[in-house]
Amino acid sequence: MKILIAPLNWGLGHATRCIPLVRHYLAQGNEIVLAGDGDSLLLLRKTFPQLRVIDLPPLDLRYTTNEEQRGFYIRAIWKLLRSTIADHYYLRKTLAIEHFDLVISDNRFGLFSSESHCVYITHQLYPILPHRLKIFQPIARALHARIYKRYSEVWVPDYANATHNLSGNLSHGGRFDKHAKYIGPLSRFQCSKELKSSNCLKERSVPSILILLSGLEPQRTIFERELIERFAQTPKPVLLIRGKVAASHTTIQRGNITIQPSITDEDLITVTQQANLIIARSGYSTIMDLEILGVLHKAELHPTPGQSEQEYLLTQINIFTNSQIN
Repeated sequence: MKILIAPLNWGLGHATRCIPLVRHYLAQGNEIVLAGDGDSLLLLRKTFPQLRVIDLPPLDLRYTTNEEQRGFYIRAIWKLLRSTIADHYYLRKTLAIEHFDLVISDNRFGLFSSESHCVYITHQLYPILPHRLKIFQPIARALHARIYKRYSEVWVPDYANATHNLSGNLSHGGRFDKHAKYIGPLSRFQCSKELKSSNCLKERSVPSILILLSGLEPQRTIFERELIERFAQTPKPVLLIRGKVAASHTTIQRGNITIQPSITDEDLITVTQQANLIIARSGYSTIMDLEILGVLHKAELHPTPGQSEQEYLLTQINIFTNSQIN
């Protein structure tokens, strides 16, 4: 089977949760082609250097420096519309030249066609808009439904249980639930047992505090500076992973804080499981990674300012972890 897999370039999370799908279909002997743009596609290139890659039109999203982000969302809507049209046109042109048996789109709106079996991945069947844009929420949900119902299938990376899940009202409790397929959390660490037994782990000092950064600029950098200032005086060893795929692999030491642009999956398994505290954004892919590794209870999660989805997820995860403890 020939399969096209394409994640949205909004941070790295859409790409990381495609990694287990790529591994799964490769293990079955399928031909995989990757598609996308920016850092999201770069991460997949580095993870699967042997695979063919198709560059899709760039999305180029950036947050603002303020905490409201209303201007960002207004600009993002127009960029997403242009990207959707460009993706759909590109897929039609591609399918006229070569056939794909399966097209998997992680939140790229335009990759649907009657010429192929097309799957849409999302944890937001019912998106939540910022407070000041709440009046437009019914419209946003209707437009999103109109998009994903054009696909052959919709896969939700979450537990099917309506009361015990990671995404809460973002993907449960609505009219479309009976048509959605809940496939469980997707994480690049779903092969963690194999990774841990592969003798690839390096001997290293394990930090007491692990900081995992991600997301769009400039909020990623702002959060990094805040955390460096917060832990500058603590005697505990801190490891800060910047989430910068394109950066050189240079380690910076600032007192007790070790700063690295990225880290191997093998090492990340070790440090997440042995660190006393994990600090990260409350992005959904980060939450799925921490859940699969069994360390969600050790996480201190912070929503990106103005991102209502992450604010909601923080509340939902507190409910989820408390229910597990009780």
